[in-house]
Amino acid sequence: MSKRSLVGSGTAGFLENRSDHRRCNNGGTTLRGRRFPRTWLLPAALVALLSAAAPAKAQVVLIVNGDPITALDIEQRGKLVQLTLHKTVSRQELIDDPIDDKIKISVGRRFHLDITADDVEKAFVDMGGRMHLTRQAFEQILTQNGIDPAVMKDHIKAEISWATVVQGKFQSRLHVNEKDVLQAMEGSKDAQKDAQPADDGQKEKPKGYEYVLRPILFVIGRGAGKDVTEARKKEAEALRARFENCEAGIPTARTLRDVVVREQIVKSSDDLQGPIRQILDGVPVGHLTSPEVTSRGVELFALCAKREAKLESAAKKEVQNKLFSEKFEAQGKRFLQELRKAAMIEYKEPIEPIKEIKGKKAPKASRESNAKAPGIKTQ
Repeated sequence: MSKRSLVGSGTAGFLENRSDHRRCNNGGTTLRGRRFPRTWLLPAALVALLSAAAPAKAQVVLIVNGDPITALDIEQRGKLVQLTLHKTVSRQELIDDPIDDKIKISVGRRFHLDITADDVEKAFVDMGGRMHLTRQAFEQILTQNGIDPAVMKDHIKAEISWATVVQGKFQSRLHVNEKDVLQAMEGSKDAQKDAQPADDGQKEKPKGYEYVLRPILFVIGRGAGKDVTEARKKEAEALRARFENCEAGIPTARTLRDVVVREQIVKSSDDLQGPIRQILDGVPVGHLTSPEVTSRGVELFALCAKREAKLESAAKKEVQNKLFSEKFEAQGKRFLQELRKAAMIEYKEPIEPIKEIKGKKAPKASRESNAKAPGIKTQ
């Protein structure tokens, strides 16, 4: 596709049909009786001059469903892939990844998902935590490698949106039943070794707990100020002080203004991160956790029961995650292919080619999270 300069689409294009123009006495130009002095040409010429001097990295390479992708976006993605995967990637892969992210964000908007900045920030902090880094240290490493932390956060937002859409739309197809897990374990040598009884016949699987929780939300409206948030926190603390058991406390919470009591949820120890388990273990049964400000309001959890339970073996949990990831990848690939066929993708001509990013072969990506590292495409 040939490029059109601002000069071509601006003043020069405006004066192409000379039959509609004629000179005026003061050196300006008239159009069907209207008089334009020469100074009228200066703003357009200035815009054209400044645009021509704009850096090549700001050049729009393509547009996906109305969202532009620039040469700078592709360059940043290349640096991100090199830092996280140490992988040799082609230019087309660097282009395909942002395309996928744009499509994942747009399909999330179609399903009216509200991925807030707090959601993205929490996932960003968790990602850094898995590498034993604070948020500031994680951002510093990205910056030192020439990567804007916002690039990583945009990718995280796309993956949160995508995981939510795929799991919600194809929930029944992604379900992993017990029979499938056991069959997969039977075919695994590691699982067979793990399943062998101990020599003394007395060793048992490690024990954990099941936590029965009731989320309680003190709703805060959009755009509310700090005073409103602080007031709601005080209301939540007041409820926490007099909350002694779920039988009486839950009905009391329902009577409060703009308070939502959600359905009961059950979490096992192996589903929770260490810090969260420590918080729950420090809360007596029948009481509330400390209030936490979220994007929706001030939230607490009522610990209604805590039951001892045997934890799944590490091998069984690993097999279950593997089967789910395989189903998620396959279903996500098919769905993304459908979306790409229907997407409006318009390619532009870049001012200069983006150099291929080279590095070492990437290690195998972890499947602990649905959010993939940049460069690992769902399809």
